[in-house]
Amino acid sequence: MTEQEFHQLIIDCKKHDRKGQKLLYKAFYGFAMGICLRYAGNRDEAADVMNQGFFKVFTNIDKYDTERPFKAWLGRIMMNTSIDYYRSNLKMAYAEDLDKAEHLTDGELPDRKLNYDDLLNMIQRLPQAYRTVFNLFAVEGYTHDEIGVMLNINAGTSKSNLHKARQKLKQMILDADAQGNNATNYKGLNYSSVVAINTTQIREFFNRSIR
Repeated sequence: MTEQEFHQLIIDCKKHDRKGQKLLYKAFYGFAMGICLRYAGNRDEAADVMNQGFFKVFTNIDKYDTERPFKAWLGRIMMNTSIDYYRSNLKMAYAEDLDKAEHLTDGELPDRKLNYDDLLNMIQRLPQAYRTVFNLFAVEGYTHDEIGVMLNINAGTSKSNLHKARQKLKQMILDADAQGNNATNYKGLNYSSVVAINTTQIREFFNRSIR
């Protein structure tokens, strides 16, 4: 799609043209779904959230500043829609020693490198509270204070949920290794040993894969 075609598509969407909306949906389906899949527990849930997100895109298209990257605007809407879904569907329980979270380091994950589908499937297996904080911190790059404001929790709870998420991811990888020397299929996931996963790598990994 050329820049001229894209701008015409935005103009059509601002006129509530259904054909233009359909073309925009198709053009950015993969990008939007990639974001929603990280926050959702499965593809059906992600599709539901994504469609809610596109509804917000089409109803708020007049607010889009054409001088700014459209993907950034769209991505923020998809992320916020995912967070809204989290708020409306989750009863969060917090009974964790927060001291553990205070001393958490990125190096606690095992020495493994996963492909995109592997890591995505693992993240989807996390409880929703852990998954949401993990995405906001490790992928989106928000601080715990910022996450606390977004999710209406305190920073300590955010740290605690991040700690729990990493521990569960670590155990998934260790369990897979124990079952097959880095080549076992663990609930549909394949793993290979290369490098340790840290926050910077995870962020670059997902940004490269869906943007």
